[in-house]
Amino acid sequence: MTITISSLEADFLDIESSIEGLKQNLEELLAYGVSSGADLVEIFLEHVDNLGVLAEQDLITSVSPSFGRGVGLRVFSNGKDGFVSTNDLSRKGLKTALDQALSMLGLEATSLNNSRFIGLKELSVYGPIKSDLYLKCPGLKEATHKILEGTSMLNKLGKHLEVRRGTYSKSIQEVFVAASDGTFGRDLRLYQSIGLNALAVDKQYRSSLGRRYGSTGNPSQLSEWDVEDSARDISESAQKMLYAKYVDAGQMPVVLANKFGGVIFHEACGHLLETTQIERGTTPFIGKINKKIAHQSVTAIDEGLTQGAFGSISMDDEGMPSQSNILIENGILKQFISDRAGEMRTGFSRTGSGRRQSYAYPAASRMRNTYISAGKYLPEDLIQSIDNGIYCKSMGGGSVGATGQFNFSVEEGYLIRNGKLKEPVKGATLIGEAKEIMPRISMCANDLALAAGYCGSVSGNINVTVGQPHIKVDSITVGGR
Repeated sequence: MTITISSLEADFLDIESSIEGLKQNLEELLAYGVSSGADLVEIFLEHVDNLGVLAEQDLITSVSPSFGRGVGLRVFSNGKDGFVSTNDLSRKGLKTALDQALSMLGLEATSLNNSRFIGLKELSVYGPIKSDLYLKCPGLKEATHKILEGTSMLNKLGKHLEVRRGTYSKSIQEVFVAASDGTFGRDLRLYQSIGLNALAVDKQYRSSLGRRYGSTGNPSQLSEWDVEDSARDISESAQKMLYAKYVDAGQMPVVLANKFGGVIFHEACGHLLETTQIERGTTPFIGKINKKIAHQSVTAIDEGLTQGAFGSISMDDEGMPSQSNILIENGILKQFISDRAGEMRTGFSRTGSGRRQSYAYPAASRMRNTYISAGKYLPEDLIQSIDNGIYCKSMGGGSVGATGQFNFSVEEGYLIRNGKLKEPVKGATLIGEAKEIMPRISMCANDLALAAGYCGSVSGNINVTVGQPHIKVDSITVGGR
């Protein structure tokens, strides 16, 4: 159905209108902005449909549906930018917002006619047909049933579980990106996330474990989820850690498991390879392109192409198609993660990495699926190479400083003695600094695996994938009791 927009009170940029009509309205707004003399004007139009479900014990305690629609307007001039967001999509509301963005840079629109803007290219379409996606996605009834099945299975398989919690979130996001350089793209994205958490308590002993599973573009994720396998994994780990002794602090070798073990590389090193860090002067890797920053065993990738991965995107939030980028190759720094602003201000080419939480944020250089590549060893080879150390099966929360200093708690850990896994230990914290730890990753196993997560930074919270094979760090500070 084609909707004709004639009233200033109607949405000037209406996603449900004809593409040609939407294009004409976007071109009008861009021409207005370019008439100010701006180097570039960008429009990000978003419509999002969210659902969140929380189960505690055997009850659904929260159902949180939400909807949103709005526009982010960004103007670039002489290496600077001004950004304003609005959910007033009338012609008057959008021009007012654009005028505000222009005024941040001392610019003022003068005319709708400007030869510097020749119009938008043909629309680049990514993602499925909206009606098909909605028909295939799980509804509220299926979501609540599956999450309750998860907490029930925890109760069945676990011991001493005082708290059982399950979560499900679904986000369907449709975006259009248009810019005065001719960029015109549309994407329809589906993100789903499932989480199970348990707290085990027995007298003075306690342990807390959780797992998260996420996907992009897979409507069947919830129905395909192996509830029993997930619940058994959490229950067994919680039981093992419940009576674990506290680890002794010291400097020692560690083996980090695959999947979510990659969170340390993401947080401590990945962020330092974003051009936002170059702009701030906070990364120790400035001026290190084609120089060694890690052990030769380390090759690291950032990409948005892995099918179904939580950080995959068909196009970024600046309208650039996704791609794969080698950040580190055999220990040598090859590339930074760059967005439009990063390219303008640092000279590093865009990598399809301009991302934002929503229309309320300007895009920034952000990671997608970021991981250390598989190596040549078996996981047991890494463990057998250590006389006294720690095996970190799963990581918990942590904090990272501006220049890569980090500390991360070990959620599930085991002592390594004489090349063999021994008793579980709790209370371990890994402490270090990226530029010191990267050269100490001496062995990478052949079992690369990815894990879903969320990342917060200057452009809000976004879904990402972390990952790695099992890796050995020759020496790291382990905090304990």
